[in-house]
Amino acid sequence: MLSTSSVIGLYHTPTNTAHSCHLFSRRALNYQGHTDSHREFLFRQTADLGTRSSSTEAVLKAQASPRNSIDQDFERLSRYRFRTENGGQVTVAVGNKGVKYPVYIEFCPTCSNDNQNKLILSWGIYRSDSTSFIPLEFQSSAPSGQNSISDIPVLQNSYGSYVVEMEFESYLAPFYLSFLLKHPGNSEIKSHRNTNFCVPVGFSSGNPAPLGLSFSSDGRINFALFSGNVESVFLCLFDDNASEKPALEIELDPYVNRTGDIWHAAIDSAGPFVSYGYRCKRKIFDGTIGKVLLDPYTKLLRKMVPGLPDLGALCVRPTFDWGEDVRPGLPLEKLSVYRLNVKRFTTDTSSKLPSEISGTFSGVAEKADHVKSLGFNAVLLEPIFPFNEKQGPYFPFHFFSPIQSCGPANDAISAINSMKDLVKRMHASGIEVFLEVVFSHTAEKSAIRDVDPSYFYTDGDPDLGGRNALNCNYPIVQQMVVESLRFWVTEFRIDGFCFINASYLLKGFHGEEVSRPPLIETITYDPVLSKTKMIADCWDPYDLASKETSFPHWNKWAEINSKFSIDVRNFLRGEGLISDLATRLCGSGDIFSAGRGPSFSFNFITRYLGLPLVDLVSFSGSDLSAELSWNCGEEGATDNKLVLETRLKQIRNFLFILLISLGVPVLNMGDECGSSAGGSPAHSNKKPLNWSAMRTPFGIQTTQLISYMNSLRERRSDILQKREFLKEEHICWLNSDLSSPKWLDTSAKFLAMELTPDTKGIEHCSDSSLINGKLYVAFNAGEKSETVMLPSSAREMVWVRLVDTGLPYPEFLSEEGVSVPEEISGVVTYEMKSHSCVLFEGKVQQD
Repeated sequence: MLSTSSVIGLYHTPTNTAHSCHLFSRRALNYQGHTDSHREFLFRQTADLGTRSSSTEAVLKAQASPRNSIDQDFERLSRYRFRTENGGQVTVAVGNKGVKYPVYIEFCPTCSNDNQNKLILSWGIYRSDSTSFIPLEFQSSAPSGQNSISDIPVLQNSYGSYVVEMEFESYLAPFYLSFLLKHPGNSEIKSHRNTNFCVPVGFSSGNPAPLGLSFSSDGRINFALFSGNVESVFLCLFDDNASEKPALEIELDPYVNRTGDIWHAAIDSAGPFVSYGYRCKRKIFDGTIGKVLLDPYTKLLRKMVPGLPDLGALCVRPTFDWGEDVRPGLPLEKLSVYRLNVKRFTTDTSSKLPSEISGTFSGVAEKADHVKSLGFNAVLLEPIFPFNEKQGPYFPFHFFSPIQSCGPANDAISAINSMKDLVKRMHASGIEVFLEVVFSHTAEKSAIRDVDPSYFYTDGDPDLGGRNALNCNYPIVQQMVVESLRFWVTEFRIDGFCFINASYLLKGFHGEEVSRPPLIETITYDPVLSKTKMIADCWDPYDLASKETSFPHWNKWAEINSKFSIDVRNFLRGEGLISDLATRLCGSGDIFSAGRGPSFSFNFITRYLGLPLVDLVSFSGSDLSAELSWNCGEEGATDNKLVLETRLKQIRNFLFILLISLGVPVLNMGDECGSSAGGSPAHSNKKPLNWSAMRTPFGIQTTQLISYMNSLRERRSDILQKREFLKEEHICWLNSDLSSPKWLDTSAKFLAMELTPDTKGIEHCSDSSLINGKLYVAFNAGEKSETVMLPSSAREMVWVRLVDTGLPYPEFLSEEGVSVPEEISGVVTYEMKSHSCVLFEGKVQQD
């Protein structure tokens, strides 16, 4: 039988050894003056392999030198110094020769003690448990407890110090070398803490910054983890992405690998390891010691597999060619936003995309033309952070990577590359990309909680504790949020963020409300983030409702305006005051007048939770009272022509009001083509976008209306895209007979407004074609038609009808405008149908 040899430490050992004996012989070399003297110990292993035998030898060098041999010039030499119990000093230098790690140990005794010319170095190596040394395989047949520690005699040199040189094969690293010195009489020399001397080999103390995983130019990998509530931390390295248990665990030394509350270490290279995580041991047992935890700051997750722990990948993030990408940099008042769910946007086969990209970031990129054709110049993506599948996308467990299922290959690298390509292609089309983000809480089973529950979560308020609420204004959590946002801005070139449950970001350390929340103020004035759009959305994923709050905006934060949706819904179903509608139409001055303007109001009709637009006019059962919906006469599906006509008008009315109002319109995915959830407001019942519905008569006319209104907003930006509120002289509120509106009459169902552009600077312009005319907009939520008197037009101007939501397709809108003939005495009247809106524009009269 033949034997094969594998290298263990400094030893070569047969791997198929039946039994072996261990023989040591000693050969001494004398020295004189500055000549080096070596004591070499030859370990000889003889293996009885039945009919054949062989022996393998290796040399362990113990070196004593009259010069200071610890001053060696090796790549990445790390030094460690210890004090002994008796005041002596032990210096250890760990070098790197590429294939081997030389270790030099020098002991300088005190003058009065330790003056014997001979000591014993007793050493062993360990990784995860300092009380359990790694067995030396060449002594595998020795009794338990005797095969893990080796002794080396060490002589004193002419300078009175003791120097030992050791070497270890690089593939053994990383590990700890633990040793102590002994006198021949067995009295021990330990550290001043009465412990063994311990140094890392193949890894170093590392740096406390940056948090997470980082790579240096020489290939070293640095790990840094914040955890202030643990007794010890173990770095877990995996050599197989399909493995549940780590191939190697390293216990971090709190004296070497800890700075403040940050645990850190560095290894020379990844070697065979492909992913990593941490185990945290607490002073009080809480059941987490056996769990391998995801690094909260890791930027690249290994491929997520059900049943396996989520881990960080040990590789550099892929590079991406941004080419000549330029951020559109649109001002707030110019924005028009299309909100979408990445997965549902293209996962339906009707998208006609290849199966490998449908439902992914790449699928969204392929459909950029759809967004642009509707006239939108920004997309708002539902949360794309990794989240708890049972709870949904508004319950994330990680903040530094896109969800893998949205990548074509369902892994981290494809998700990252396709997300960047999405942003690049949107920018090329003049479209900005915003992300919905959730930093108020995490999923129930989040690694962040296990890493440090007391620091990351507010526990002063029972309600917050039950919500897994992040203590966002605590400095370390604030840092994590800001660094996450910066990462998405710099790495993915994101243009803005919508903060879900933003009211919870205003809470202090113990759940109390604070007037100047540090996190919001830091984001506002951060040199990177201050250039992006910041939008506060106070919708709560737990209560499934928006919370009214006075948000500290510093004149820079926009807000999702839930009052807009409420007041428009109430008006169109025949309830509420017309004064509420007027407030929303002209930019919600009750919310945004203090230092901001209408462009800070992000208006919406429907959103991620609640009824989609077609259901809003089709269902109004008692269980949907919170939706403020109206079924137009019959519940659910119907063949009633009158009901169907009313529903069509109502859908047009909602879209018209959304796009004619001052502020930033936000359209929810699917509302352009009649997507339905069957009357269910639950997020889980939302269906994938049916692209075939775009080609139906309903889809065609609805998309035409949206596209037309967006182009009108751009053409009449002098009125409809203003950063400041309209002046009093530029807006006139009217009743159908040109009298003042009945503001306090709850039965009033009609409101009209005349909008006059600011002609300052062009009053004397000779070219009348350069002067924009007035706009007249009327809204009739009543059951009856209204005869409307239009205001007198300016000289050389006539009123032309652009939109009438009560007319059939295609007459309900006109690109050029349909003129309205004057009646007697120059009075212009127009018959408005029930449940309709109209838009007139003053245009220069053609000869």
